[in-house]
Amino acid sequence: MDEDAIRSIVRETLARIDPSGGAPGIAAHSLPAQPHASHYRYVLTPTDGPCLIEPTVRCNHCGYCESHGH
Repeated sequence: MDEDAIRSIVRETLARIDPSGGAPGIAAHSLPAQPHASHYRYVLTPTDGPCLIEPTVRCNHCGYCESHGH
């Protein structure tokens, strides 16, 4: 398959996808809008001291202690 054939296939495929970025026949807002619980972050007092997860290391504000870690 040469480069022109690949470009043609890509153009045809992109033409079939609707402008909202979804796949053909799938509504753009068909997924639930509520965030998953693992995305919530706790409100903790910022510290420049030791890390809450690994106390031997200085806090680098990664946010791991503010979430469930996943």
